[in-house]
Amino acid sequence: MGLFIVGGLALFVAAVFVIGKQKNLFDPVYKLTTTFHDVSGLQVGCNIRFSGINVGTVDNITIINDSTVQVDMLIKQSVRQFIKADCEAGIGSSGIIGDRVLIITQGSSSAPLPKDGDRIASKEPVETDAIMASLKVTADNAAIIASQLGEIFTKINSGNGTLGRLLQDSIMAENINRTIVNLRKGSKGLNEDVNAAKDNFLLKGYFNKQKKAAEKGKEAVEKKKEEEQKDIQKEEKAAQKEKEDEEKKKIKEQKEIEKEQK
Repeated sequence: MGLFIVGGLALFVAAVFVIGKQKNLFDPVYKLTTTFHDVSGLQVGCNIRFSGINVGTVDNITIINDSTVQVDMLIKQSVRQFIKADCEAGIGSSGIIGDRVLIITQGSSSAPLPKDGDRIASKEPVETDAIMASLKVTADNAAIIASQLGEIFTKINSGNGTLGRLLQDSIMAENINRTIVNLRKGSKGLNEDVNAAKDNFLLKGYFNKQKKAAEKGKEAVEKKKEEEQKDIQKEEKAAQKEKEDEEKKKIKEQKEIEKEQK
């Protein structure tokens, strides 16, 4: 009988210890609050995380009015110096389909520390149902596109439509090849006509005039280049002469100094 009593007390103490640790009953804490329009399944006792570390638990959730829900948080005193007044509270999950957690973002280093019982700002959570609905719409659209592409390729393979006939009908392909050959012949004939027009005495003057204008322009460019080259050579000669005069002047001064010293 005594063993059952001792075992029961041990289980009770262990349960109190575990629950107390989860509720931060054995750690000094302080209180912060925030509000949401929708807590998205957040419950009392859910963990609070800051920089990925559990720093407290949700103490109470209260409906203030039809559009506001207040969440009371118990935060460990050991991390109080890191949580600033401009931090924001948001609701996330511990995994893709895991339990909800309340996440406190980092604030600015210059912001003051919030007092016990202060309210911090919040960010509304993104509903999982909305995400799943959006993914479903995307998947449905992808399925429709895939089905339409399948129909298009089926028609092409069957020789339906312009592209299908082009790929499957050998007569149409041959006609296109002939058209390309005719275009090449026409281009060649046009070149021959232009060359013949150049030899025609009625148009010969026009082409000669164009040719002379081109040659004149070419000569003007070459003449300009020659003038520029001459100017460069003159500048180089002037610089060389100035350098030689400077060296002669230095030699003369040096001789005068040596003469004075003697």
